[in-house]
Amino acid sequence: MGLTQKFRISLFTVFVLFTVLGANYHLYAQDGIDLDFALRKIEEAKAKNGLTSLKIDFKLDSKLGSEAYTIKTSGNRTTIYGGDGRGLLYGGLEVAEQIVLNQKIAETRRKPYLEKRGLKFNIPLDARTPSYDDTGDAAQNNILEMWKWEFWEEFLDNMALHRYNTLTLWNPHPFPSMIKMNDFPNVALEDVKVTTLKPIGKENEWAEPQMVSSNVMENLKTVKKITIDEKILFWKKVMHLAKQRGIDIYFITWNICPNSVAKPVPPFYRTYDVDPYDEPAGKYGISHQADDPETIAYYRTAVKTFLLTYPDIKGIGVTAGEHMSKPFGDYNREKWLWETYGQGVLDAKEIQPERKVHFIHRVWNSNMELIMRYWKDYPDQFDVSFKYAKARLYSSPNIPFADNHIEAMKPYGLKSWWNLRNDDIFVYRWGDAEYVREFLGNFPKEHTAAYHMGSDGYVWGREFVSKDSEVAGQLEIEKHWYNFMLWGRLGYDNTLSRDFFIKKLQNRFPNLDATLLYNTWQFASKIVPQINRFYWKDWDFMWSVESCYNERKGFQTVLDFMDNPTMEGSAIINPKTYVETTGEGNIADGITPIQVAHNLNEYATKTIDGAQKLKMTNMAITPEASILLDDILAMAYLGNYYAAKMQAATELSFFIKNEKAIHQKNAISLLEEAIVHWMNYADISETHYKSQMLARTKMIDWQAILNDVKQDIELAKNIKL
Repeated sequence: MGLTQKFRISLFTVFVLFTVLGANYHLYAQDGIDLDFALRKIEEAKAKNGLTSLKIDFKLDSKLGSEAYTIKTSGNRTTIYGGDGRGLLYGGLEVAEQIVLNQKIAETRRKPYLEKRGLKFNIPLDARTPSYDDTGDAAQNNILEMWKWEFWEEFLDNMALHRYNTLTLWNPHPFPSMIKMNDFPNVALEDVKVTTLKPIGKENEWAEPQMVSSNVMENLKTVKKITIDEKILFWKKVMHLAKQRGIDIYFITWNICPNSVAKPVPPFYRTYDVDPYDEPAGKYGISHQADDPETIAYYRTAVKTFLLTYPDIKGIGVTAGEHMSKPFGDYNREKWLWETYGQGVLDAKEIQPERKVHFIHRVWNSNMELIMRYWKDYPDQFDVSFKYAKARLYSSPNIPFADNHIEAMKPYGLKSWWNLRNDDIFVYRWGDAEYVREFLGNFPKEHTAAYHMGSDGYVWGREFVSKDSEVAGQLEIEKHWYNFMLWGRLGYDNTLSRDFFIKKLQNRFPNLDATLLYNTWQFASKIVPQINRFYWKDWDFMWSVESCYNERKGFQTVLDFMDNPTMEGSAIINPKTYVETTGEGNIADGITPIQVAHNLNEYATKTIDGAQKLKMTNMAITPEASILLDDILAMAYLGNYYAAKMQAATELSFFIKNEKAIHQKNAISLLEEAIVHWMNYADISETHYKSQMLARTKMIDWQAILNDVKQDIELAKNIKL
């Protein structure tokens, strides 16, 4: 039987919310936060650890500040003071965690290091309203998942546990799947549909990402019968749960992409540097044209209706492109965005004058001066957003790309959301706490509004490639729990100690040496960033480190590695530069490819040694632990592969310079070693995972790629001087 209690706020803004006497309460703090979630975690921890007599008080103390909390103990009673609803929630979760990890509660004081800690989630609502690029298996396998309550319940619970307070849902045009409009009644989409087409790995086979192509629209299949009214109720329920978990919901769009409303574009349609063509009008005369009055009116109404339909939406974000013409006539990108999204927000606020709508404007295909010409008088919070590490979150904790962006913001007093794009690691479990700590610690806090982590070419929904029945079908946030925990928890408290994370690992894997696991996993997780610093590619489609593949150029050969760009600010020099500046008494200025290869070999050796020791435990370990150790080994084998390839590229560069056959011979020998390392990588990967189509870099099939790996030897044998 539930018990609801009402409370009175004292003049001192400090008051007892409730005392935990049992597990039958259902209680809410201020701000709509559901403290029952923390209460359940506390009760579970108490029961499991024999602390059932422990008494917990929750008290609000607004002087602590937003999301802050203090935990005090006195005998058998613990009091959690929270600065607001989130502070009380996080304090409760901390108490539960301390009971689990330490079997006791210590006095604690915490406050958020970064105000907004978020996830970037590309959400594929339907084949007719897709996310950014749905030609990957991850998107296709997750469309139906987006309409399952149990998915969002587990996902949002995990976000709260990891202290994320922001979820940005990215979709070029979500409106037809989520609202109905009196002025445009035939826009609303009934049911949920997928396409029966299977992507085959050709660039833009379903048109440019963010668009809907005619071949997709001609091959649809219904996977869920649901009315638009039922869809609206579903998303209201999801957003309400997010609010209860202390999570703000934002929707971020690309433009102009009126998918399912305008006529679909043809297959292989391109958007970049191509003006929208003279197209036939779609529903209600709507098109992709920026100067089309019907399109402007439609978007303005859609934004207004979207906000009025969903009171729990915190804000909206926009991308000025990529499907927008260069300036034309009286129109430009920012004028269009203001007349649609800006005016739509103002229309909603006329009806709900107390409503605050946080607006995020991505700085992409636009510039600050033009943005602020139209948005300078926006009435609510207005921030910009920037791809902080380009597409390479896992490269270096010292990111050099934001300086110009920061300077452009300063005259307007703006702050930025840092878009942390992980287009590097999709398959394997990663975990380096010190990397994350340093990365977040390097943010320019005075210019930081928030960060949100995610991918452009992957949907972090439910995983679908595991062969092991014990873990198959996990949510990605559960499979990669340690990774997600690091980015969330260290965003909230950047001082969390190494010992804390070791205790978390010990709790998860009680029969493993947690200290050894922490160190081994950390060494394995240094490998991908080291590779990316050496072989630098800005954007998602240019490079998959897990498959050594480029969407447009295919497998990246040993010849590509000879004159590759390296990461700005890394001080690494590529093989060609190294060879040109070495010899005749000259010493190369920078980190050489030989040093990079040495680092990779060292990380791999320590990883293999640690993983083998962990596997030799005499105690039974869980299937998850066994798969984790193989993921760690896979990273080691991959590191050894790239180390051999880098050295071979260096030897070939010397061969071209001095024509000494020994260098060609050395290169071939190293490439033969690389084959062995790739085979080890492929074998352990295929033990646990199915091959899959990646949206931005196409198929990752380890055995098929082995043929490309072997071809490097022929390239070395036949290299032209």
